[in-house]
Amino acid sequence: MNSFPLLSTPCTNASATGEPRTAGSRCPGCTSHASTEGHGQSRCATRSAPQTALAIPPAPIHFDARLLGRYDVNGPRYTSYPTALQFHDDFGASDYARAAAQSKRTGKPLSLYVHVPFCDTVCFYCACTKIVTNNRAHAEAYVERLHLEIARQASLLGAGRTLAQMHWGGGTPTFLALEQIASLIDAIGRQFVMTTGDSAEYSIEIDPRSAGPASIRALRALGFNRLSIGVQDFDPRVQEAIHRVQPRALVEAALDAARSCGFRSVNFDLIYGLPHQTPESFSNTLDAVIEMAPERLSVFSYAHLPQQFKMQRCLPDTLPDGPQKLALLQTIIARLTAAGYVYIGMDHFARPDDELARAQAAGTLHRNFQGYSTRADCDLIGVGMSAIGRVGDSYAQNAKTLKTYYDAVDSGGLAITRGVRLDEDDHIRRDVISRLMCNMSLSFADIERAYDIDFVAYFASELGELADLAADGLVTIDAHGLRILPAGRLLVRVVAQVFDSYRRSAANTRCAKVM
Repeated sequence: MNSFPLLSTPCTNASATGEPRTAGSRCPGCTSHASTEGHGQSRCATRSAPQTALAIPPAPIHFDARLLGRYDVNGPRYTSYPTALQFHDDFGASDYARAAAQSKRTGKPLSLYVHVPFCDTVCFYCACTKIVTNNRAHAEAYVERLHLEIARQASLLGAGRTLAQMHWGGGTPTFLALEQIASLIDAIGRQFVMTTGDSAEYSIEIDPRSAGPASIRALRALGFNRLSIGVQDFDPRVQEAIHRVQPRALVEAALDAARSCGFRSVNFDLIYGLPHQTPESFSNTLDAVIEMAPERLSVFSYAHLPQQFKMQRCLPDTLPDGPQKLALLQTIIARLTAAGYVYIGMDHFARPDDELARAQAAGTLHRNFQGYSTRADCDLIGVGMSAIGRVGDSYAQNAKTLKTYYDAVDSGGLAITRGVRLDEDDHIRRDVISRLMCNMSLSFADIERAYDIDFVAYFASELGELADLAADGLVTIDAHGLRILPAGRLLVRVVAQVFDSYRRSAANTRCAKVM
C-alpha cells in the first residue's frame, strides 16, 4: 500500500538553450574546486543572507520596444548559477557522494524532481529531453530504474528527511500508468517524510488530452496538490500548425476536476511566438485564460532553433518576427496585469493571493530548477534520465540518453555523468544573481555581511558595466545597492548577466535571446 496517506479532501530539466528548464523548469511543450572549511563544505554555502532585508516591492513594468530590441542578446535563464552550460564530465559519483554527505549533515528539507521523458505524440515546437513512443512497455523498465535510484539517493542523503517540494516533469509524467505513479509515490514515502496540508508543494505536469478528470482525481488522492496544464494556445489554426490539437473543453474539464478534488493551485503553460499568432488572435486565448482564472501562468517565449531540434523544421514559415513577438508580449503583460495577475518575473504571473506573489512582496522569493519558489533552503534531488539536482555545494546531472541512464543504474550506482562544484566566487555570484532575479533589487550590505567582502571593491568592474544600463534607465545604483527600474523589469536577465563570470564563454552563445 501507499505509505503516503490518501487524501479524501481538497524540460529534463533541459531546454532548447542547453540550460535546465524550469515550473518553469518546466517544459512548456510537455510539459572548479571550492575552498573548504570544516567537513569540506564551502564556507560560503552556509552564509547566504536571508532575502528579506530589502523587501521593497518590484517596480512596475515599463514597455519600451526600442530598449527591448537593443538589449535582446543571448542570455541564460539563471535557474542555476553556474548554469548547466558550465557542467563538465570530470564531476562524477565520488563528487556527488561528498556533496550528499555534506547535505546529510544539515538534515534540512529536500526537494525532488522526477523526470519522465516519454510522450506518445510530438509537438513540433518542443525542445525538451523526451522520447516519443506509443509503446507503454517502456514505462515499466523505466519505473524499475526510478525505484532503484530513489533508494540509492536516500541512502546517500539520509532517509527520513522531510520532502518539502516535489515536481514531476517531462516529457509527459502521466504517460506512466496511475499504478506506476502510485508505486513511486509509495517508494518516495518510505524513504522520506511526505506531509499533507499546505506545508509542502507537490506538483505534476499533465497533458489534458490523455489525463482526464478521473486521472486528476487519482493524482490528488496520491498527494499531489499543485497541477500544471499544458495549454500553449486555444487557436485551432495554431494548434494544427504545432501538432497539438487540444480543444478548450479539455482544459476546462481538467481545471474543473482539479478544483473539485482539492488541488490548491493550477498553473497554465502558454507559449507566444508560435506560427499564425498575432496580438489579436492571442487576445482570444487570453480572454479564455482570464475567464478560467488559474492561480499561476507560465507564458514562455518560443525559441526557434531548428538546427538543434529537427522537429521544429516541421513548423510552417509563419512565425512572428522580432517586433511582432514584442507586440505579443506587450499584449500579454497588459491583458494579464489588467485582469489582476501579478508579474513575478521572467515568464511567470500569479494571482495576488498566491504564495508566489506574497513571497515576492515580502522579499522571500527564491529561484531553482522548478522556477520561482517559496521554498528557500532545500537541496534538490533529480531522478530519471537527464534530471538535474543541486545538493550541497554542487550541481549534478544524470545521463542524457535512455541507454546510458539504464546502464548506469544497472551497474549498481547512480546515473550522474556531469556536474560542477561551486567555488567561493560562484557562491557569491549565485546569491547576487538570485536576489536580482527574484526581488529586482540588491542590498550591498546583505552580500557584504554574508560573505565578508567589500561589495564595491569586489564588483568594481561589474559596477562600471552597470553604468551603461543605468544611463539607459534600466537600473539605479547608489551607495547602498541597486534597483531594477520599470524599463529594466523585462531585461532582468541582462542585468543579472553582468555578474556572471562565465558570460563571455563560448557555451553561453547557445542560450536563447532574452526576449
